[in-house]
Amino acid sequence: MATKDSLPVKTAQQMAIDGDQPPSKYIFKNNNNNFGPLQTSPPFAPVPVIHVTRLSSTSDDRKTELTKLRSALTTWGCFQAVNHGLSDSYLDNIRQVINHFFQLPLEEKRKCFRETGSVEGYGNDMTYDDNQVQDWCDRLFLRILPEDERKLRFWPQNPSNFRETIDEYTKKIKSISVILFEAMAISLDLEEDCFAKYFTEERDVLQGRFILYPPCPTPDQVLGLKAHSDRSGITLLLQDPGVEGLQVLNDGKWYNVPVIRDALFVNLGDQMQIMSNGIFKSPVHRVVTNTKKERISVAMFTEPEPNKEIGPVDALVDEKRPRVYKTVKNYAVFNHECFQKGVVALDAVKI
Repeated sequence: MATKDSLPVKTAQQMAIDGDQPPSKYIFKNNNNNFGPLQTSPPFAPVPVIHVTRLSSTSDDRKTELTKLRSALTTWGCFQAVNHGLSDSYLDNIRQVINHFFQLPLEEKRKCFRETGSVEGYGNDMTYDDNQVQDWCDRLFLRILPEDERKLRFWPQNPSNFRETIDEYTKKIKSISVILFEAMAISLDLEEDCFAKYFTEERDVLQGRFILYPPCPTPDQVLGLKAHSDRSGITLLLQDPGVEGLQVLNDGKWYNVPVIRDALFVNLGDQMQIMSNGIFKSPVHRVVTNTKKERISVAMFTEPEPNKEIGPVDALVDEKRPRVYKTVKNYAVFNHECFQKGVVALDAVKI
């Protein structure tokens, strides 16, 4: 399907600065699939807090933490990761670098502007349909790994330490991801590398999405990010400590995700739900807007190398739990095609 991309007359950030009302293309109607009304103040999600150091320790705490992890991923599909080895000051520096980019003049940011037909770069989502509702945000989307597949024309030269900062953060995120994938496998009594070997090897993919959510005068009508589940294995999200906005759907109800300053919010993507044969959940989530405060988030997505086949792990298929999903290759492309057709990708790969 051809895209209908063009340079926006104004970005969401510029409209917020100028005090504009969001245009109609940002307004959700009842027939838009945003999974229910836009509640700006639902209850907080009792999302478990997991201590990453305990997952790889040899102490008695490890078994308790693994049990908590399994419970979190079978009920919520997400958790708050703390004690991960990244200090408050280090995480603040990541936020500052990203915020620096978004506060640059538009002329400078346009140097990284997303090209027609490409998901990478600065701007908003590609538009496939005249009825597609836009998210109230500006984003910079980059393919970070494998390193030789980077499209450096989309990488900011300003701030000057952007690339160095993201390179270092990527290494740390990848190390944390290995611990999490191994712990998830052990929590299901599987071989330790059962999941990690699909997501953390040299040619596997890591993508970054750096997002600015500007203030919005009509938070009951406009979403920062529409409801979706991630296509990844796992997503590690660094939230803005100054303002909440992320919501998760659980048992048909929306919940606010609390912000913990030194935590990484971890949610599973569709590919882990497939590999776990539906035991783990890939949660639907969205971001609501705020009338007064802008919000920065940094999301890192892990995906397998496209030619790897992803399917339910054999050890998790038996008479009591038959195979739920087909085997798929290059789920990222499949997911993208489903989105264009208005189909839920996880439903499309069910047996």
